[in-house]
Amino acid sequence: MKEIVLDTETTGLSVKDGHRIVEIGCIELDDLIPTKKIFHCYLNPERKVSESALKVHGYTDNFLSDKKKFSDIADDFLKFVDGKKIIIHNAEFDIAHLNNELSLINKNLISKDNVIDTLEIARNKFPGSSISLDALCKRFKIDNSRRVKHTAIIDCELLSKVYINLIDQKAPLFQFQNENENSNIISTKPNSYSKKIIRITQDEYEKHRNFLKTDLKKNFF
Repeated sequence: MKEIVLDTETTGLSVKDGHRIVEIGCIELDDLIPTKKIFHCYLNPERKVSESALKVHGYTDNFLSDKKKFSDIADDFLKFVDGKKIIIHNAEFDIAHLNNELSLINKNLISKDNVIDTLEIARNKFPGSSISLDALCKRFKIDNSRRVKHTAIIDCELLSKVYINLIDQKAPLFQFQNENENSNIISTKPNSYSKKIIRITQDEYEKHRNFLKTDLKKNFF
């Protein structure tokens, strides 16, 4: 199953105050493993960045002034997330901003039914505990030293690791399957890489069993 880990940065907190998106980051997962397919862009919000937001992500008006507008990347973004579950930490915030941008250019909105909110998962799993992204990284011993500022693509990378831990999937699952009954090799079929298990032959098994019947003390001491 393919999923998208998503994060945005904005000019401020509320769309009701006219705030807009300045960065979108998306990482695709296939059965919980990053596929190396990403969607990332900085955007010209067509308004000033608030002082509070600037302290969070550090994107200045000058830096954003020559970037594409949301309308320029909307179709590519919608194509990237189409048909996939979207994983967001504090989804209410990001979806409100994304749907505001989509409504401004008369595009179909993102359904909340297609979104997994890791904040809600963490709230149910660790009631009364801090459930910020930094706090969850600390809980799961995930290195977040690169997160000096809030940046969408780095936050996506961290959230993809947090998400796996939140749903108790510590590592990729393998399905063991005999590819050839006459072969001595059983191949696993993992999500993004391969691993082989070597099966001993019947002759090797018999030699080992006979060896164990010998007097080891006599042979080695």
